[in-house]
Amino acid sequence: MNHLHLARLNIHSWVRSWTLAVAFTWLAANIAQAAEGPATGTAAPDFKLQDQNGKWHELKDYRGKWVALYFYPKDKTPGCTTQACEFRDNIFAFRDAGAVILGVSVDDVESHKEFSEKHSLPFPILADDKKGVARQYGVLHRFLGTVELAKRDTFLIDPQGKIVRHYADVDPKGHSQLVLKDIKELQGKKS
Repeated sequence: MNHLHLARLNIHSWVRSWTLAVAFTWLAANIAQAAEGPATGTAAPDFKLQDQNGKWHELKDYRGKWVALYFYPKDKTPGCTTQACEFRDNIFAFRDAGAVILGVSVDDVESHKEFSEKHSLPFPILADDKKGVARQYGVLHRFLGTVELAKRDTFLIDPQGKIVRHYADVDPKGHSQLVLKDIKELQGKKS
């Protein structure tokens, strides 16, 4: 073998090794990121975020109530609109069950204001534009490797502040009804 051929083999070997190292690093980071969220049965991490009207909300403000804390990727997108509108359409049933709905995405207050007004959303949409709460709940992920968005996950939190259900990778169609059904079922068990 000549020196040129050996040099090519070394370069190909190095590129293959480097590619595998990058792929494994990316995979490990994404697995670790997803594993960081709170477990069912543990206290829900508190937070302080602004809603679409600039009002501040803390999770501890809702002690004594059931909380459907739903994370979604982006305002004004089809799946996120479907999910928000279904929660809107069931707002009275949630209120009758002593539950509140809190939506969260990494969009800012102004984006939430437009989204909320356009679809007449009667519940807080919280702006996590610093991405701290999404990270705290383990739902922050990279979309197409560059943009960080919240995954479509919901945490059902009981009146004592514990996570009783975690719905991962939610289908927006029918999700509101599922959460409401689970609240009623869990309330029946506590009676």
